[in-house]
Amino acid sequence: MNDKRINMLVETRQELEERDGTPEERECLLKLLDILTASLERYSAQESETVQEVARSLINHRALLALLKQQTDELDALKKLSINLTSSLDLPDVLDAVVMEAMRLIKNARDVNIFLYKNYRLSFGAALDSDGTRNKPWSKPRSNGLTYTVARRGEIIIVEDMQNHPLFTTAPVDWIGSIIGIPLKVGDSVVGVMNLSRSIVGGFSASELRLLGLLSDQAAVAISNASLHQMISRQAYSDTLTGLPNRRALDERLEEEVLAARRNNYSFAVIMMDLDGFKDVNDTYGHATGDDVLRLVFSQMSRGVRNTDFLARYGGDELTLILSQSDMSSAQIVAEKIVEGMKNIKFKFPDGKRLKLGISGGIAIFPVNARNGSDLLRAADAALYKAKKYNRGTFQVARGITGPLATHQIGGE
Repeated sequence: MNDKRINMLVETRQELEERDGTPEERECLLKLLDILTASLERYSAQESETVQEVARSLINHRALLALLKQQTDELDALKKLSINLTSSLDLPDVLDAVVMEAMRLIKNARDVNIFLYKNYRLSFGAALDSDGTRNKPWSKPRSNGLTYTVARRGEIIIVEDMQNHPLFTTAPVDWIGSIIGIPLKVGDSVVGVMNLSRSIVGGFSASELRLLGLLSDQAAVAISNASLHQMISRQAYSDTLTGLPNRRALDERLEEEVLAARRNNYSFAVIMMDLDGFKDVNDTYGHATGDDVLRLVFSQMSRGVRNTDFLARYGGDELTLILSQSDMSSAQIVAEKIVEGMKNIKFKFPDGKRLKLGISGGIAIFPVNARNGSDLLRAADAALYKAKKYNRGTFQVARGITGPLATHQIGGE
């Protein structure tokens, strides 16, 4: 029985070597033959002819084997896609994973670009070139070009030769090769477009189209999930009335600032503020008008802060401002600007009267007044309390820097 199995394997291998085919096909066949040979242990001597017939049949149906291998590869690719695209809900990470998979799956790919589609407008999402360059888009989408056309139609467009296609008549002359534009759809909604180009002309194979189809389906769902997560996260960290960051966002940003200040050995300031006279607005005109006033005041104040600073609604009519890499001198200058800015706010009430609001504040410096975020807030809050109680309309400095609070005030009369 052992001799028969060995002879069967030798004969089949010799026959395989004499036939045409790629090394990959031969390797696949040899693996299958090894499996068949091992399985002979389960067969009786009378069944050995049946096994031999199966082995010969497999060789004679090379196309079937190639299809089987191709489908196996596609399933393996699908598995990898699922793992990579669901491992993160961070949108940039998801987009990077998509372009990486596209470059890996399609041979001779020159570059992959993804553009997000919302409110009939495209915005850049991610890009990857064959040389490894990341997030450098090939070009800005043209209104009558491939990307916008795919987004509007919601259909795949294959361009076999960019030099001879109506969508590229206005494109630069050095744009050569083939390209495919694929809509990333969730249901009937297009959430993005993925373009993959090659330097060679010609179409894409059925296998490549299947792989890109698998990728685009999963990418669309992943992008939709990541976008939803991004929106929910933004809402969780935003004040619903004013749109400013809320207390939760403030606490996290404050801890980040403390860590950065310790690591880089710099100071920063926290200014806590409270509107003077706002309670009278609510009592006289109601909370709806009071909300309008808060939106106006907070919006104007937010436009005056630097990109590196952080303004949050602490609660009610209270605000907290983090001034990154700032000392007492620069914090006092900012406080003076805030006091002056309040004088320029214009708002007319339903009865024709004009808004007149003041503002009081407390300033604390890290690490002079506190060594952690929560203590720094308490120091600034204590200074604010002193300002509200004893000298409304001023910005007081937290104790522990240069002396009594009363000698450090900004504003007032």
